[in-house]
Amino acid sequence: MAVDPLTERQVVERVAAELAAGRGGHIITPNVDICRTVAKDEALRRLVREAEVVVADGMPLVWASRLIGVALPERVTGADLIWSLSKMAARKGFSIYLLGGPPGVARQAGEELSSCHPRLNVCGYDAPPFDFDGTAQGRAGVRARVVAAGPKLVFVGLGFPKQDLLIEELRPELPGAWFVGCGSAIAFAAGTVHRAPDWMQSLGLEWLYRLTSEPGRLAKRYLVDDLPFAARLLGGCLVHYIRRRAR
Repeated sequence: MAVDPLTERQVVERVAAELAAGRGGHIITPNVDICRTVAKDEALRRLVREAEVVVADGMPLVWASRLIGVALPERVTGADLIWSLSKMAARKGFSIYLLGGPPGVARQAGEELSSCHPRLNVCGYDAPPFDFDGTAQGRAGVRARVVAAGPKLVFVGLGFPKQDLLIEELRPELPGAWFVGCGSAIAFAAGTVHRAPDWMQSLGLEWLYRLTSEPGRLAKRYLVDDLPFAARLLGGCLVHYIRRRAR
């Protein structure tokens, strides 16, 4: 999976420039879980390849990049981008739309973002039921509400790949908008789910904080699926690093 060597600031600057030029795009922020999922599915690999911006949400990806000699400048998360892109949108006059989370959470996130950036235009919210994508009618209803609002920035927090498959359907209907697949970022912005302390994030331990907060939901994903994948990823990169240094 190719990951763009961009800082958060560079991502914001690129989105601002593209919006000003009338061009839309799609941001994907892969972590270990997304990489593991994509590795098993060619259609999802294509989806990631076609995104305009792909930046590393997970610290293991940053560490892996350093081991293979193509260091990424920093971790760039959807949870951070929802704030920095909203700040830019408020300054430039671009409207945003929040899609995802339990009922009321997107609206609460919009209120929190607007309290920090009073000029921000939150033009819509939606919290579709979990199985909305099970029928063409359910997907069409969600798309129709987004399109009717006419946003320039759409934060879609439905989890990968659901959020990004929906974005793929929405893009032809809003070709001048930017879409961010942001996972739990809407809940983080609303304050209904808390992020790990900064020191845990910098050490790549945010997954451990979330695991202790939601063990029933995340134990299998993190411990059974993601941890072995991360170990194989970093182990392979370490072998590459050792061989490169030995030349």
